[in-house]
Amino acid sequence: MRIDMISEHASPLTAIGGADSGGQNVHVAELARALGQRGHHVTVYTRRDDPELPDRVRAGPGVTVEHVPAGPAGSLPKDALLPYMDEFGDHLARRWLSEPPDVAHAHFWMSGLAAHRGARGTGIPVLQTFHALGTVKRRHQGAADPSPSSRLRLEARLARDAALVVATCSDEVFELGALGVPAQGVAVVPCGVDLDRFTPTGPRAARNGRHRILSLGRLVERKGVETTVRALPEVPSAELVIAGGGDAIADAELTRLTAVADACGVGDRVHLVGQVARRDVPALLRSADVVVSVPWYEPFGMVPLEAMACGVPVIASAVGGHLDTVLDGRTGALVPPRDPAALAQRLRELLADPARLAALGSAAATHARSRYGWGRIASETELLYRRVLAGADLPAPTDRPAPTDRPAPTAPGGRP
Repeated sequence: MRIDMISEHASPLTAIGGADSGGQNVHVAELARALGQRGHHVTVYTRRDDPELPDRVRAGPGVTVEHVPAGPAGSLPKDALLPYMDEFGDHLARRWLSEPPDVAHAHFWMSGLAAHRGARGTGIPVLQTFHALGTVKRRHQGAADPSPSSRLRLEARLARDAALVVATCSDEVFELGALGVPAQGVAVVPCGVDLDRFTPTGPRAARNGRHRILSLGRLVERKGVETTVRALPEVPSAELVIAGGGDAIADAELTRLTAVADACGVGDRVHLVGQVARRDVPALLRSADVVVSVPWYEPFGMVPLEAMACGVPVIASAVGGHLDTVLDGRTGALVPPRDPAALAQRLRELLADPARLAALGSAAATHARSRYGWGRIASETELLYRRVLAGADLPAPTDRPAPTDRPAPTAPGGRP
């Protein structure tokens, strides 16, 4: 099968860690690789953001990345890219006249605009994965949301026009329903994890004698790292390692978090280590007693899954994709977002019980390996492509096997 993916701002070749590089880059790269290993021919179209980039790069067996000239060949924030999506779409239209794919899979809403423009009049089905919905972002960020003002209107249209919306978590299905997308127009396929890289066994980063709490990921305010810093005064036995950085936005957030830590009297127990190379992430994860991920909202959340695959329990905010991946009381704990007291209570409980920590970590690794390997994710995605091509009725999300059989979250601080 010829599969074209469109990922306008998130290149599968880009190192993650900046304000606009993260889970989507990993998702596109790993899904393309896994589909290529299954014998498909995958081309990923992403915007040229450097004049020195080649037109096309072979990224692995069956996988090519094509750099699309759309706007200036330089770095731009993703929220500034909307004016260049017509140019991006016109490039796709020219390519697809001579080399039409069997399916096009757009990642992020602006990629969807380009894909639909490119596919106009061709009959190429366009599947859509949003990775984040503007309605959710606007709800949580309000006036601070930098998205273009037209995003919500255009996103709703894309969701209704797609051959199929591939949601990454169950919570997204309800959000899409509010946009008028019928249940049969959505299928849930989660993100995955590299089970060869993220394993319970392997090197561990050096640590001191304190309990280690780890926060890892992009450093932007909505990721909720401040909540973890504010919980630390009530967890006197622990240090907090904050890993992330790599751009001016992250640097500003590091400065702000340093001030918060000093104001809370825990500056000596908060260690900001900056951006960590991807190859070093598993060792850092294994060095932690617990990984904390408490964003205000989260379309999926790959760090908790990577931590679980390394056998490390996770405390996560009870939002978005975390509700599917983190089994409260079995692989970690769920807490309300922006609630330092609830987070501190769960941290104290778990860190005081090494046997329970070990049991949660073991269950976390088993859960990650049983459900979230990229081979399985690629197989499920391929099935959706084939059903779209066959014109078959797709099962409603509630008819598909649930990603987890999680129990309902316990009350904050309560024992499951």
